[in-house]
Amino acid sequence: GGGNAVDAAVAAGAVQSVVEPAMTGIGGDCFCLYAPRGGPPLAYNGSGRSPAGAELDWYLGQGLSAVPDGSAHSVTVPGAVDAWCRLCADHGTKGLDELLAAAIRAAEQGFLVTPRVARDWRRHEARLAVHLEAARLYLPGGRPPDVGARLTHPALARTLRRIARQGRSAFYEGEVASELVACLASLGGFHKEGDFASHRGNYSEPISAPYRGHEVVECPPNGQGLAALVILRILEGFDLAGAQVSEADRIHLLAEATKAAYRLRNLIIADPDQQPLDIGAVLADETIASLRAPIRLDKAQEAPAFDWPTHRDTVYLCVVDKDRNAVSFINSLFAAFGSGIYAQESGVLLHNRGTGFRVEHGHRNAIAPGKRPLHTIIPGLLRRNGRTVMPFGVMGGQYQAVGHAHFVSQIIDRGDDPQQASDRPRSFSFDGVLSLEPTIDAEVRRELERRGHRTAIAPDPLGGCQAILVDEDRGLLLGGSDHRKDGMALGY
Repeated sequence: GGGNAVDAAVAAGAVQSVVEPAMTGIGGDCFCLYAPRGGPPLAYNGSGRSPAGAELDWYLGQGLSAVPDGSAHSVTVPGAVDAWCRLCADHGTKGLDELLAAAIRAAEQGFLVTPRVARDWRRHEARLAVHLEAARLYLPGGRPPDVGARLTHPALARTLRRIARQGRSAFYEGEVASELVACLASLGGFHKEGDFASHRGNYSEPISAPYRGHEVVECPPNGQGLAALVILRILEGFDLAGAQVSEADRIHLLAEATKAAYRLRNLIIADPDQQPLDIGAVLADETIASLRAPIRLDKAQEAPAFDWPTHRDTVYLCVVDKDRNAVSFINSLFAAFGSGIYAQESGVLLHNRGTGFRVEHGHRNAIAPGKRPLHTIIPGLLRRNGRTVMPFGVMGGQYQAVGHAHFVSQIIDRGDDPQQASDRPRSFSFDGVLSLEPTIDAEVRRELERRGHRTAIAPDPLGGCQAILVDEDRGLLLGGSDHRKDGMALGY
């Protein structure tokens, strides 16, 4: 009870790190947008950096064209714990001991596996099977747990207790950091204890763009929030509210804007500390007009090639408290069960964000010492007239920027409430294929193919949305939680 939105977000994120181990954990990264009532929003970048020894020429010398998934080189320093500690210290009202209590209890006393979690566990069993230490814990009896199975994680509980007592130093220094470094070094990683001890996340000014009288707010690079803003800026040039707009038109225009934005994203988004970027120039009218100009309503453009991972495993949550402080919060291991590399004494499963780097000379996002990779996870905010009216997020790996644009369009162009907007069928143009959820009408699919799209039915649900619309006029909070996930909208 009590507390504020930041307290609630960190507490909930910690619980998710126990009960959804395929999606998130303390061995992952975190981004947050915090909008205090009456004040401008803040962005927190809780993503980690590559080790100091990660030189591009070494990878090229090994004949690699990408950072190998599941290898120690795919692990950047996890930033989530630092982010939780910093956000709580600066904006929370409760101590870590209280905020982590529920997560510790779940890890010690056990938690029940829910239906979507069990499904993801079964589907990605192979990622665990190749890592003996991880398989011992996460494949009890040699197989994924069933729905309703009760699991415990005592090693993770011990580490969470340490963090609750000592804060960030319990993770980035001492026994936990030593074990993580030794584990990674044994697998050929360049990580040193100094890489962990020196890690710090940072606040930054959010980036934003207008959309039909609203302001859409995102974290700046190295996240892909900029791509969401580019998509929306392109779509703003088309009427998506009129009765004459068909579902095929909406899907087609979103696909065409996605192709343009993702082509740009893959070229320019990187760690701003090493590769500064003029955000204003990217979102300028002239740039957007040049991206919009080739789009035709009756014909699909050629799709760009994508050559880095298509992972979609993340948890997102948002909170608005009684004082109308809003938090948009996202935490992720990237791939299902991250890298699969598990440190058994500390109970930490490590993410694989390093696969977001490029291995090529001259690319802004090329791997380098102490560098953050391009990140897919993005929290979002919608503002109007200088006030936050909705924290929102759409998890789903590469889909997230598209998911943000699609969701915002449903809210603004169609007048949906958050649940209606979340429930709308989704599509995703990626790597030459336009994936359609099976609830999209067959005639719509045929029309899209007539326009030149190569379509396929998505094998998995596209994304998972959470949002809270703040209706100040009626004194209401309207929550939406995606039916594609196990979550729910709660208020008290």
